[in-house]
Amino acid sequence: MNTIKKSIKKKIVLRTLAMPSDTNANGDIFGGWIMSQMDMGGAILAKQISKGKVVTLKVHEMIFFKRISIGDLVSCYAHCINIGNTSLKIKIEVWIKKITSQPLGSKFKIAKAIFTYVAIDKNGNPRFIFK
Repeated sequence: MNTIKKSIKKKIVLRTLAMPSDTNANGDIFGGWIMSQMDMGGAILAKQISKGKVVTLKVHEMIFFKRISIGDLVSCYAHCINIGNTSLKIKIEVWIKKITSQPLGSKFKIAKAIFTYVAIDKNGNPRFIFK
């Protein structure tokens, strides 16, 4: 992959509230739900940069640091770390803000990963990001 380094300050790409319907058998927020929020947030940034449709190619080393509880405010922050001919690598961090169970304003980083997205054309084929 011919790559161009892209250094962009991380920005918020998605914010939502953890709901009871998103829990696992232990009553915590399901890790798959967290990963889907990260994927949506990363795709938003990848679409903005590539100026079109993208698909998720790969998730690199997903790490969870803390659990999420119902009612936590979930924020996904992202920045592009690499742009290739047809793909982008986006680093994504998930932070939560405890609204009810911790002192007001307590924030915690609970997950991180790098997602690779591929820019696609209207037929679903890879396309060049920069022409």
